[in-house]
Amino acid sequence: MTELDRGRVAALAGFAVPVILLVLTVVAFLHDFLEPIGWQGGEYAYTFVWIALGSALAGVAVRTAAPNPWRSIGSGLAWAGATGLVVVVVLVTVFLLALADWNPA
Repeated sequence: MTELDRGRVAALAGFAVPVILLVLTVVAFLHDFLEPIGWQGGEYAYTFVWIALGSALAGVAVRTAAPNPWRSIGSGLAWAGATGLVVVVVLVTVFLLALADWNPA
């Protein structure tokens, strides 16, 4: 395996870990897995946002400060975090547009 291949696998691993956490958060919300401990919709939303924001910030930090093998992992983390944040912005925008068009007449 060449150095380029190792970098790609590391970037994929860095991307996959936060994406799996985000998907597990959505699945837990849809099936209400954490309801026995009192979780409602807001806790899942906060968890999703914090995972996305944390992975984006951790990815940037690892990308800039870590030695060479870890930089690819940082790139994957940053991309996954940015993707999660884009999903959050799109969902908030759709929600606000739906509220703006809502007419309770």
